[in-house]
Amino acid sequence: MRLTGKTVLLTGGTAGIGEAMARQLKEKEAEVIVTGRSRERLEKMRAAGFQAISADLTTPQGAIDIVDALGEREIDVLINNAGQGVDHDFREGPPDVDAADDCIFANLNTPIRLIAAFVEQLKARPEAAIVNVTSGLAIAPRAGGPVYCATKAGLRAYTQAIRAQLAGTSVNVIEALPPVVDTQMTAARSGSKMSADACARQIVAAIEHDRTEANVGMVKLLKAVHSASPALARRIMLRF
Repeated sequence: MRLTGKTVLLTGGTAGIGEAMARQLKEKEAEVIVTGRSRERLEKMRAAGFQAISADLTTPQGAIDIVDALGEREIDVLINNAGQGVDHDFREGPPDVDAADDCIFANLNTPIRLIAAFVEQLKARPEAAIVNVTSGLAIAPRAGGPVYCATKAGLRAYTQAIRAQLAGTSVNVIEALPPVVDTQMTAARSGSKMSADACARQIVAAIEHDRTEANVGMVKLLKAVHSASPALARRIMLRF
């Protein structure tokens, strides 16, 4: 896909991987519309020349706000990047089930709602793409984040299924699977982290080259291990 002149709707585009993608897409002369919750970050992106929509994607109203803000405007690319983590570890105490609900809605329900809202419009474009950002944890979960892992595994399954449904249309359905990336969500985690810019660059390249899956950074190794032995991949990842 040639990104010049394409209109891209990018959720969670005011920080982390999303902001990096927004800036890289703009460099390729795409028109990028971002969503976020922080007023300060939204204003920063507007000042940088982006249209920015305020939307809380942990609730049904978030997707409605995005659709309403766009009105009759058509998009060529939908990138479901927004996501959030949640502490959910019984070894540390009772988890917050309301926070789990927010995570499930933001990471899984909202992407489904946005795809449902825009798929017919995307099918009418000469070339279009849906990009769902999941995680290497969609392949094999870690013990400390079962809810987050479940949402990403669910979005992975959904992506694979709708890719089959949209085969033969103008819509390329892409799954992007980042590793641990240096963002606000992973600030408390130690160990090696990929930069948001480097991660974003691989996802943008996948869009440009019409790939269906972008295994980013160390996820390539995880995917290879999982292909050889799913049980081994699970044992490795569950330790984290």
